[in-house]
Amino acid sequence: MKKKIWYLCILIVVLYLGSQIGQTLIKKGVIGDMPGGIASFLDGVTGLFSTEPTEVKKLRNEELPVQDADHIEFYYYQLDENEQRAYRQIIEGVKERKTDFYVTLSEADSLDKTYHAVMKDHPELFWIQNKKEVFRTTYGDSTYCTFSPGYEYDSQESAAIEKAMDDAYWDIKWSIADDYSEYDIVRAVYTYVIDHADYAFSDHDQSVAGIFYYKNAVCAGYARAMQYLLERLGIYCLYVDGDVLGRTDGHAWNIVRIDGEFYYVDATNADQPEFLKGDAAALAEHKTTIMDYLCPFPEEYEITYTPSDEFIVPPCTAKDKNFYVLNNGIFDNYDRQTIYDYCCMRMDDNAAVVRFKFSSQEAFEAACDEWIRGNALSDAAQYYMRIHGLHTVEYHYGMLEELKTIYFIF
Repeated sequence: MKKKIWYLCILIVVLYLGSQIGQTLIKKGVIGDMPGGIASFLDGVTGLFSTEPTEVKKLRNEELPVQDADHIEFYYYQLDENEQRAYRQIIEGVKERKTDFYVTLSEADSLDKTYHAVMKDHPELFWIQNKKEVFRTTYGDSTYCTFSPGYEYDSQESAAIEKAMDDAYWDIKWSIADDYSEYDIVRAVYTYVIDHADYAFSDHDQSVAGIFYYKNAVCAGYARAMQYLLERLGIYCLYVDGDVLGRTDGHAWNIVRIDGEFYYVDATNADQPEFLKGDAAALAEHKTTIMDYLCPFPEEYEITYTPSDEFIVPPCTAKDKNFYVLNNGIFDNYDRQTIYDYCCMRMDDNAAVVRFKFSSQEAFEAACDEWIRGNALSDAAQYYMRIHGLHTVEYHYGMLEELKTIYFIF
């Protein structure tokens, strides 16, 4: 009996040494050049002492899938190979709604970054909990973990939300004329998202579900809704989050590519119904749509908003698609008569909202002195009454100081 135990001990030692030799040879790249029988034997010996579950081994050996053709996946390409593999594993597990599943990554920062990349690239995965950090179970010093994403909605709620998302897409799709430019499509989506939801905090405010189904969201919901619609419409659009000057709660917005140039788009800041007041709703320009955050001047926008340094984003430098550039409503210098003539021209076009912008702080301050703090606006109001045959008119004004813009609403 003792002899059998002794032989067994020798066998275990031999197998253990064999596994160590096998691991050393594998690391040095030698095992691949060995005769098939020896290589298979050493590989089998190594596997015999591996503590990784079979499913994890299989995940490590799977061929890394190519890019999802339906999504831009900009952030995916900023991950290393191990993170990219985990990215695909997370998406597969989430799509199948697994409560927990293996991911071949365990280091906390790396896994958080990978999860964030998934969330930024895939707004359609609305049912996954939008956490800053992920829930994971690690196993000692292993390089894998059990990933537990958590889900917001059951299958019935998800089906209703997906229908609302699809309905929104077709609403936009059928409204787009054949001659629409890329800018026209971006503007249509920008206006649609603003008009179909309210800025409000709720349990659903971080995802497209808040915009399309519950009709209220905060910045993350707006930005993901923009991304979802524009991506389906063939427009290059990224979700971006970052910091706000003087605040700690952060913000989310988009970067879009129009005619080969990158622009910021911030639908959240454009949805300020309290900013524009008056009886303008029945006229051609929508009273609540602030166009300043559709392709704003990058040097002005970046004073307040800074992208997170977790990922790089494309630099925005172009100004050609800015609303005021396209509508000849930007002025380098202030001249009272020039602004009055511009206001009259806009009112002749039946505009209930007259807006103009200055390229310098000095010109903006000079305009505010006469049109906001002075009496120049009363001259424009008199003109409005004459062309509409009115005896009185109620008018309001608004300013976006950070963008050097003045609004008048009749």
